[in-house]
Amino acid sequence: MAGTLYVVATPIGNLGDLTARAIETLRGVDLIAAEDTRRTGRLLAHLGITKPLRSYYDAVESERAPALVADLLAGRSIALVSDAGTPGIADPGYRLLQAAIAAGVTIVPIPGASAVTTFLSVSGLPTDRFVFEGFLPSRAAERRRRLAALAAETRTLVFYESPHRLADSLADMAAAFGSRAAAVGRELTKLHEEVVRDDLVVLAGRAGAIVAKGEVVIGVAGAAEAEPEEVRADDEALAAEIRKRRAAGMSARDVADGLARERGLNRRAVYRLVVELER
Repeated sequence: MAGTLYVVATPIGNLGDLTARAIETLRGVDLIAAEDTRRTGRLLAHLGITKPLRSYYDAVESERAPALVADLLAGRSIALVSDAGTPGIADPGYRLLQAAIAAGVTIVPIPGASAVTTFLSVSGLPTDRFVFEGFLPSRAAERRRRLAALAAETRTLVFYESPHRLADSLADMAAAFGSRAAAVGRELTKLHEEVVRDDLVVLAGRAGAIVAKGEVVIGVAGAAEAEPEEVRADDEALAAEIRKRRAAGMSARDVADGLARERGLNRRAVYRLVVELER
């Protein structure tokens, strides 16, 4: 029988965030595929675990995935780990997972830390809908084009960035997005953890004072959504569609929700029209 591929999240800073299930999994597998074998080796030494390690990072993903899948098909169990956080989230893992899926290998997630969700939970930004953009292009012109394409996005935007590009990226974001709520998280879960919250333009001006040693997370509120259209009282086509959906057994609430979403209408106004038509 084929082995199992475990996707194991590791701490982004504080070692106490490693779950008991992750430790049990690392102890039980035959092999660990690691983004950086030195960093993972230190984590394993801290846990008192000795396992064979195989290097698996961005530049060798495509080259080494087939051999790992061959090991899995031969019955060996493998844990995939990145330097910090959840593998595959702006870290190596995608190509191995695709190859394992194609081969019919069982894949089991061992959830834990992720800088994205850790940051969002304390950012003060809307979290019901968000977009994770990972790292922006390092070249200024490409970065600005990407930000311009995101200017109308209404969901909260989340980015990773390196310390030496933080000031430039914040300046480009302020130019592309204008005045919006924003936050920058550094050293998350570590001793000097800090989340700075302010207007994006203000944060861009203060970027030089934000001292970061490792990767930072940036969050920016989405663009304001356009006001939904009001419902015209004489809109016979809308009234006919309401009657049709009610006759099909849909509740008044579901009719209002559906039509407001599909047609960009004010949901309360649609609901009032549904009620009026019932009368």
